[in-house]
Amino acid sequence: MRSPLPSTYWRSASTDHFSISTSSSKIISAYDNMHLPSITAALALIGISAATPTDTSSSSSKDQGLAQAWTSKGRQYIGTALTIRDDPIEQGIIQARNEFNSITPENAMKWESTEPSRNNFTFAGADAIIDFADKYKKEVRCHTLVWHSQLPAWVSEGNFDNKTLISIMENHIKKLAGRYKNKCTHWDVVNEALEEDGTYRKSVFYNTIGEAFIPIAFRLASKYAGSHTKLYYNDYNLEYNNNKTLGALRILKLVQSYGVQIDGVGLQAHLTSEATASSGGGVTPDTNTLTKVLKGFTDLGVEVAYTELDVRFTVPVTEAKLKVQADAYARVVQSCINIKKCVGITIWGVSDKYSWIPGVFKTEGAALLWDEQFNKKPAYYSVLKTIQAWRKT
Repeated sequence: MRSPLPSTYWRSASTDHFSISTSSSKIISAYDNMHLPSITAALALIGISAATPTDTSSSSSKDQGLAQAWTSKGRQYIGTALTIRDDPIEQGIIQARNEFNSITPENAMKWESTEPSRNNFTFAGADAIIDFADKYKKEVRCHTLVWHSQLPAWVSEGNFDNKTLISIMENHIKKLAGRYKNKCTHWDVVNEALEEDGTYRKSVFYNTIGEAFIPIAFRLASKYAGSHTKLYYNDYNLEYNNNKTLGALRILKLVQSYGVQIDGVGLQAHLTSEATASSGGGVTPDTNTLTKVLKGFTDLGVEVAYTELDVRFTVPVTEAKLKVQADAYARVVQSCINIKKCVGITIWGVSDKYSWIPGVFKTEGAALLWDEQFNKKPAYYSVLKTIQAWRKT
């Protein structure tokens, strides 16, 4: 069994942590005992225009950064997670155009950050992300609209009926997605709606509305986010071609069956390069498995992306472990290269100095491309060389 990962725990390691929720809930089968209250919201298909890969300045291959190399092959972005903080080295790497041409806010757009009490919206953090992107010419993957975690108690414990909770969802999506209309290249509309066995997570949204909360959320996002924004379902542990992967395929088909816009599936890809205490013996899959998983989604007409990539191992760091990690990163990148509709890869942070992992998994870490002193690791060069070695056909 893979470990439940990131989005559930995030705040930056250097600032404030969320505690790990150790509570477990009874799994509701996706096929038996479906809880499907009647839904009155109308669902309509909204068209969307395709995003255009961002052009970056030309550079010789030896001087290229990650984003320069990727976009030179015609793909859209290499990105990173962003928390704005007082670290000129980290922020300088993110600001530069050669390494990253896309950013994803770690926490600034989550529900508890943007609507801490009902209809009381606070946009300072999210506005700062958009301003950063405008200033440094970055795309923004906006994250996330509907998620069971980092959800204020007024929502999760409000005991609202079906109609009221749908109205609350609409107001939140209208205010948040509407504020940044067409400024987000992508929106993670629904995040982590699945248990590890592929059944639906027993969230307040599922318990109150049923599975239809997912197409409703996408219908609302398509209404308010803007025609230039791609709408994604996003989840972790989809990379192993397992029951959870099948669950995500089921979600994709569900939304499509309602005639509602869904443009992509995000695979978070919080992976391990070796068996660790948290991984249940699992390691990063081989390239063929990863490619097959991506193809399963794109065969249904959507694009895919790796949205929160990091590859951890048991510390302390050794040269041998760094080599194995570099190979794991290369497999992920190669699988994306193999699928034309894999548009981008977001690394979940720049430096191990600020990684979320040691705050959650005490014996694990060193998961990113720069070490704690901001030296490029073997994994960085493995990613870059894998991209540069790609011969477009």
